[in-house]
Amino acid sequence: PSALGDIVQSLPVLRALRWRFPRAHIAWVVHAAYADLLAGHPDLDERIVLDRHGKAAAGNTSRRVWLELLGRLRAGRFDLACDLQGLLRSGVMAAATGARRRIGLASAREGSRFFYTDLVPVPDDEMSAVDRYWLLAKALGVAGAKEFRLAIDAESRRWAERQTPALAGLQVAIHPGAMWETKRWPAEHFAEIARRLAGQRGARLVLVGAASDAAAAAAIEAALPGHCVNLAGRTTLKQLAAVLERVDLLMSNDSGPMHLAAALGTPVAAIFTCTSPRRAGPYGPGHLVFPSRLWCAASYLKRCARLECMRELTPDRVWPALCQHIDRLPTRRARPA
Repeated sequence: PSALGDIVQSLPVLRALRWRFPRAHIAWVVHAAYADLLAGHPDLDERIVLDRHGKAAAGNTSRRVWLELLGRLRAGRFDLACDLQGLLRSGVMAAATGARRRIGLASAREGSRFFYTDLVPVPDDEMSAVDRYWLLAKALGVAGAKEFRLAIDAESRRWAERQTPALAGLQVAIHPGAMWETKRWPAEHFAEIARRLAGQRGARLVLVGAASDAAAAAAIEAALPGHCVNLAGRTTLKQLAAVLERVDLLMSNDSGPMHLAAALGTPVAAIFTCTSPRRAGPYGPGHLVFPSRLWCAASYLKRCARLECMRELTPDRVWPALCQHIDRLPTRRARPA
């Protein structure tokens, strides 16, 4: 159902399910905020949209919204339910389908495993989310390679081209946001890196993110007047994907856009303060991560009164490795037709 990064990291399983069951009707329960990303996906027949906030605002109670969703799942007469999120609410959704087989991962939490008929062992708690989700595909007999497949429409690509014309030189996207405060590298750190990218590397900069990231993006833009295209809070998810597939590099916190860029094959340079790069890092080759070196690194705390990692992980520590990473980037990446 959520969040963006988890949905993106689940995409190879969707592709695997279509390969394994080519004639099946495949549905995905997804939160309304992320449903756009799955619209028109060639491996998906149906999106079952969970819109708790929208329907509640229209006069429905949260309880009624949930009952409607569970009733819809029951009416679907599904034969197989796959729960990758592994939380209480997703376990309840799996049970609501009434499917004879309900498969989940042994790493599931909040008692959700009690709703499954099949539990897939997870041999390593520190494995990446993509590899952990893929265990479910393997349990269903899939032996092929992982494939991230996204359905980006032509209009979204044309919009991205208008915002970020394909001029010569290095083009870098910066995403300064994250859901947790402990993941958000300070905007002034991103601004300092952006100044060096523009001044020393001649980079053209694109700021991306949700509406909640607009303040951080505005602070970066103010530090580099005339050097940034600020798209924070102005894109749909498909437009965001279209922008990310055009740039040469994304610099980001541990976030959904980071995973989206990696799925598109765009090189990523990512800041990791309170989460583990091994578990949550950008998937695939060609990426660079900057982990905190403090004793509390990868603590997974959502709030922290100290935030020492934000002072320890400085722009001066990031910059030399980032330059080396940029020097190793492939020559101008092919643009989508």
